[in-house]
Amino acid sequence: MRHLNVEIFMRSKIATARRGRPRAFDQEDVLEKAMLVFWEYGYEGASLGALTEAMGINKPSMYSVFGSKEDLFRKVIEKYLAGPVSFVPAALNEPTLQTVLRTLLTKSVDFLTDKRHPLGCLVLQGALNCGQGHEKIKNELIAQRLAYENAVFKRLELAQVENDLDCRFDATVLAKYIVTVHQGLSIQAASGATKEELMAVVDMVIHNFPGV
Repeated sequence: MRHLNVEIFMRSKIATARRGRPRAFDQEDVLEKAMLVFWEYGYEGASLGALTEAMGINKPSMYSVFGSKEDLFRKVIEKYLAGPVSFVPAALNEPTLQTVLRTLLTKSVDFLTDKRHPLGCLVLQGALNCGQGHEKIKNELIAQRLAYENAVFKRLELAQVENDLDCRFDATVLAKYIVTVHQGLSIQAASGATKEELMAVVDMVIHNFPGV
């Protein structure tokens, strides 16, 4: 009888260990799935249930590996900036302002209208959907957009130093103009505008861009 009790005890311990053992999964693949949920619904609209279901893990595993929902979202944004939109810093490194604008806006339209993922921009959509109680995430996304605007401003300043852009034009205003166009393309794409429609806008912007 004692042997039977020991056997039952050992089975119980093994079952408990199995239940407590963290599930093995590919973190990059799971982050990719979380990114699509945040991209589709924004930060606030993406529920923990929807996230864990898409990621294929339970909530304890998510908290253990990625931390809170805020922490998970920050990791997703890092992945998004390093992956899907890595063409942006590359475009800003083009040798002339004309090629910078053409590459940046053309690749943006390609990306924003690509139906293999949610339409529009995650950084923009995520912030627009943040309500009261999520100001920290909203402010972080605003800071990301301001950093992008500053990078565009620096590139315009360089163009002026290299005589590629007339110094009579205000680089601060032009940077805001480019970013506003870029964000407008994102909103239009998320609203269903076609690639052809948005490329017509890009052509008009480039054709009328001052000093180019």
